[in-house]
Amino acid sequence: MFKRILLAVDGSEHALHAARKAAELARLMKPEEFRIVVAYDPIPLYLGEPNMQIAITNRKGEAEEILNTAVKDVGEIPCEIQTGIVEGDPANAIIEVAKTRKSDVIVMGSRGLGRLAGLLLGSTSQKVVAHAPCPVLIVR
Repeated sequence: MFKRILLAVDGSEHALHAARKAAELARLMKPEEFRIVVAYDPIPLYLGEPNMQIAITNRKGEAEEILNTAVKDVGEIPCEIQTGIVEGDPANAIIEVAKTRKSDVIVMGSRGLGRLAGLLLGSTSQKVVAHAPCPVLIVR
């Protein structure tokens, strides 16, 4: 049913719980592709050099740590785990990856580390649900 699973994580507790649920789904569905992506807001251009390069390096380091934690939480699944880091508005980036990779389902946490918006769902998850090209599984 789901041959291409996209897991979006941001390091929050909800995202890590979503990683474990996505792994359960993968063990049941035996997908062809399991992709984990971290999307982060763009670095402001006004920082200038060398501050901008320092900020980019720090963000990438944080994103790699988040990916490593998510891969560890996913554990063993019946396919290769692919990972990616995307700069841009997180919701738009997740939607674009889902479109590009022809994902069959997006799995993500209900609340992330972003700014407070929305009472039940975070603003990123709300936007992804509203505009995703495929079903979205929101994990609490």
